[in-house]
Amino acid sequence: MSTSSSSFPRTIVSYTLSTSLFIVFFLCSVFLFTRRALEPSLSPYQTDIPLPDPRPPPLHLPPIDPLPSKDADAVDTNPKEDKGDDDVVAVNTNPKDADAVNTNPKEDKGDDDVVTVNTNPKEDQGDSRGDDDVVAVNAKLKAAEDSDGAELAAKPDPKDEGASRNNNEESVVEEKNAESAEQQAVVEKLRGCDLYKGSWVKDDGDEYPLYQAGSCPYVDEAFDCQRNGRRDSDYLNWRWKPDGCDLPRFNATDFLVKLRGKSLMLVGDSMNRNQFESMLCVLREGLSDKSRMYEVHGHNITKGRGYFVFKFEDYNCTVEFVRSHFLVREGVRANAQGNTNPTLSIDRIDKSNARWKRANILVFNTGHWWVHGKTARGKNYYKEGDFIYPKFDATEAYRRALKTWAKWIDQNVNPQKQLVFYRGYSSAHFRGGDWDSGGSCNGEKEPVKKGSILDSYPLKMKIVEEAIKEMQVPVILLNVTKLTNFRKDGHPSIYGKPNMDGKKVSSRKQDCSHWCLPGVPDVWNHLIYVSLLLQAQS
Repeated sequence: MSTSSSSFPRTIVSYTLSTSLFIVFFLCSVFLFTRRALEPSLSPYQTDIPLPDPRPPPLHLPPIDPLPSKDADAVDTNPKEDKGDDDVVAVNTNPKDADAVNTNPKEDKGDDDVVTVNTNPKEDQGDSRGDDDVVAVNAKLKAAEDSDGAELAAKPDPKDEGASRNNNEESVVEEKNAESAEQQAVVEKLRGCDLYKGSWVKDDGDEYPLYQAGSCPYVDEAFDCQRNGRRDSDYLNWRWKPDGCDLPRFNATDFLVKLRGKSLMLVGDSMNRNQFESMLCVLREGLSDKSRMYEVHGHNITKGRGYFVFKFEDYNCTVEFVRSHFLVREGVRANAQGNTNPTLSIDRIDKSNARWKRANILVFNTGHWWVHGKTARGKNYYKEGDFIYPKFDATEAYRRALKTWAKWIDQNVNPQKQLVFYRGYSSAHFRGGDWDSGGSCNGEKEPVKKGSILDSYPLKMKIVEEAIKEMQVPVILLNVTKLTNFRKDGHPSIYGKPNMDGKKVSSRKQDCSHWCLPGVPDVWNHLIYVSLLLQAQS
């Protein structure tokens, strides 16, 4: 009993001691945990003075593209680099690290008045800056703004540049509108004015000649009167003035602009070739680089060739000539002796008509060949179908030929895309005979001022007017007959061949049908230009 009694208190003491140690350990653990969790608010070492944040306060500024300048304070004034961000200034707070700009160009939204601050990352480590650092940065920003003020003031404001550019464009538009209004006013005065009734007035070189004699390489030798030895030059300085109005000044460049992307084709006899060469020369004056005009096949202009195409590269247009003496088909027949004789099918269009179809502006004529030789006599010459008339009146043949031409125009020309002219009969001035019987016109130095010739109007022109009146497709009649009646002084006469050595020229055979160039055909082309102006206004 005594042994067990003495061991019981010893057990109780051991149990009590273990429990007490456990409780002490638990309380210590709780105390340590609670102290660590509640610091610093419940720390026994807490004070009322806040400790500074060891990290610098962040500056919330949107990033921009870095400026390429090595000078951190420089303003980019290169317009090619300008992406629409106005008044952008880059400030570097560390001059030693001017290139240490790290921005993302993809985040550039084109913001205005953006300022970015470069800091030295080495100095950021362990740099405990508070409000004083923010103040310092702001001070540097202000200094940067002040130092860059002059540069920003010197930089052209894109808005001002745009306004200046708009003002210049408006000035150009206003100038063009003024020119257009002036031209329109001149054109309006032409309405109701008969362009073909008037007189020739001395120009004294203000406008005519439209190009200098001898300057145009496309004038046929037969029309180059000055080069062939003609000494008087007053015939060059006459211009046509309609009664009651004035023709607008000829503008070769504007004419070319109106021809841009188009083809102008002259179809007819040698009188139309005379006009064709004039057209080349007057349009050539509108070119700054005259080498940009050429014959596409490399041909020189000669009497023997009947087809030319001149290209104006800068305007992508062509001026062409197609020879067709009668506009209807020439042919041949075999006679009883086995020889061939010419015929003229007045009911069939000329075989060159396939070329006519592709032109935008067509200028036709026929006339002089109808008064000569077999055409005038009409024996075994005129043909309809397979029948050759033993004898047929030339005037009636001309009428039927014009109807054949008019029918072709109505069936093949699109008036929405093509414009058709018919140039009237050009007067000849032979005296004492005809072209092949001793007729002459040499020595004439001034236009005719009075006489019956001024009122001469051949029957052929009345036939032309009748044919055009009955057509469905509108045709502009260049009725130059009466204005050419005046100009007996304008023919090559004896100056159809070179004679620069001063030798006496034979006067047996003279050209009193064609015209010297520069000369009368230039006015015909001037009238075409005026007609285009009228067409544009209408």
